[in-house]
Amino acid sequence: MWNERYAGQDYLFGTEPAAFLKREAGRLAPQSRVLSVADGEGRNSVHLAGLGHQLHAMDGAANAVEKARKLAADRGVSASFEVADISTWEWAPDSYDAVVAIFIQFVGPEARRQIFDGITRTLKSGGVLLLHGYTPKQLEYGTGGPKVLENLYTPEQLRAELPGLTIERLEAYEADVDEGKGHSGRSALIDFIGRKP
Repeated sequence: MWNERYAGQDYLFGTEPAAFLKREAGRLAPQSRVLSVADGEGRNSVHLAGLGHQLHAMDGAANAVEKARKLAADRGVSASFEVADISTWEWAPDSYDAVVAIFIQFVGPEARRQIFDGITRTLKSGGVLLLHGYTPKQLEYGTGGPKVLENLYTPEQLRAELPGLTIERLEAYEADVDEGKGHSGRSALIDFIGRKP
């Protein structure tokens, strides 16, 4: 499905980073080693690479990864891109200073919990997770994201499913989003920023 969605020449979610990432990237220490999961066409990883971080990005859609490589080359930044399935990703322990997970809500609760466990495991002590997604109210807006209620986040659910992280910010809110054709219009959003002790 994602290869089909990313098939065109244009960038489905645009080439600029998510507003959340632009706002919160300052939480990362200089030259952090960052993993960007389900990175899509590279808009978020390329932004962080441009800020001087060491980026490894992965996505399951080969054509999206090719677009990400092109975007990095066009911007003159260096990043590592890999075609990989987030559900079977090898979460190397204590490997990253930060994990970026933006709009990765395409798996059910069991797979999501496994991914969250993997993210917590792969963070180094002091490492930070920047997680951004949609709340259930997004189903009313229909301006992007999954159409499946169980894939959406609530603050209570994120607290319960990410117990290994100290919460620095957890907020559900509404905002107008303008991120390519894929995310456009009024949206019900949620941010989770957590740090591994």
